[in-house]
Amino acid sequence: MQPIEMIRTINYVLSLIFVICYAYQFVYLAVPYAVRLKPHGPVKMHRYAVLISARNEQAVLPLLLKTIAGQDYPAELITTFVVADNCTDGTAAAARASGAVVYERFNKNQVGKGYALNFLLNRIRADYGDDAFDGYFVFDADNLLTENYITEMNKTFSDGYQIITSYRNSKNYGDNWISAGYALWFLREAKYLNHARMALGTSCAVSGTGFMFSGDILRQCGGWNFFLLTEDIQFTVHNIVHGNTVGYCPDAMLYDEQPVTFRQSWNQRLRWAKGYLQVFRSYGRSLLRGIFSKRGFACFDMTMTIMPAVIVTALCLVCNVTLTVFGIITAQNIAIALQSFAQLAFNCYWFMFAVGALTTISEWKKIHTSTFKKIFFAFTFPLFMFTYIPISVTALFKRVHWTPIEHRVAIGLDHVR
Repeated sequence: MQPIEMIRTINYVLSLIFVICYAYQFVYLAVPYAVRLKPHGPVKMHRYAVLISARNEQAVLPLLLKTIAGQDYPAELITTFVVADNCTDGTAAAARASGAVVYERFNKNQVGKGYALNFLLNRIRADYGDDAFDGYFVFDADNLLTENYITEMNKTFSDGYQIITSYRNSKNYGDNWISAGYALWFLREAKYLNHARMALGTSCAVSGTGFMFSGDILRQCGGWNFFLLTEDIQFTVHNIVHGNTVGYCPDAMLYDEQPVTFRQSWNQRLRWAKGYLQVFRSYGRSLLRGIFSKRGFACFDMTMTIMPAVIVTALCLVCNVTLTVFGIITAQNIAIALQSFAQLAFNCYWFMFAVGALTTISEWKKIHTSTFKKIFFAFTFPLFMFTYIPISVTALFKRVHWTPIEHRVAIGLDHVR
């Protein structure tokens, strides 16, 4: 078989692998409409610690703290803690002025959210004891919470779930195609991944911010010992392979700020892609073994979440480029290669457009921007996803370090809904 003709075969095989790996997520698209979530049982009141890791966030942090103070859950059952991590601005003072308990951390060697949370939890345990709180919420400094957020999460916690994630919306959906790309991905994750998982009784996944875990989970884990580049996915996978189930609360909504520059987006998603590889390296064997246990589907789902897409995408790009260049060098007609690659790109574009469009339609009232932008950014969503291709390839070879994301969208809850 000639190299150029091999491209068509390779693209077909890789497409087939991708479909086999992710066919179950097509079923997920129908689940929210076909299977209802179970109603809540009796509600118990719990005492919560709110954990916020902040690095030079004085512009946005007070707005988050205001929404925490405005919760309709009893204020005496909520204590807010902020770790001002390697800050050079007034983050600590702003947090104290808003009523939070603040600990300052200065460590330039152990950098990242995982280390900051570990430091914060150790200080809380030393000052308040091991049993002071029933549960712990984790938020990023740029978040905003709806007034019923903790009340709704408490209902799901009362149902027996020890780890719970929530509905992640965007503060700045309409800024540009990059912020909208992120936002659509997280809306899709909430509606067509976590909601479906919850309805089917399998495990959901924590996504960066807007989640909680119980004191029992913290003790089972021996503290917060999750320091990989994607500490949220590491936390999720660690608990799934140890038999714990992550729940989902669709009625607890938070708003998150998304990057708007490509450089910032590239750095963040490169960290995520590298973090997925780290998690698979650390837990891949346990996940694969778990597929054949009673927690099999959850382990399979998490394996598909963290691994195949990166590898298949990288293989597709490397094979197409390598064989096309070889065809040019050997003076072969590369029309077949170009046609095959164009067809693959065309199919991928319209598939991702369909996912983005479905999410836009179903979550229309929760997307806070103009009608034109809602429609337009459904068409740009596949382009945002295509940029994962060079990111995934780069992650295979480049050493990646944690870097902070600058937040500038200092607006209150009234401005995003």
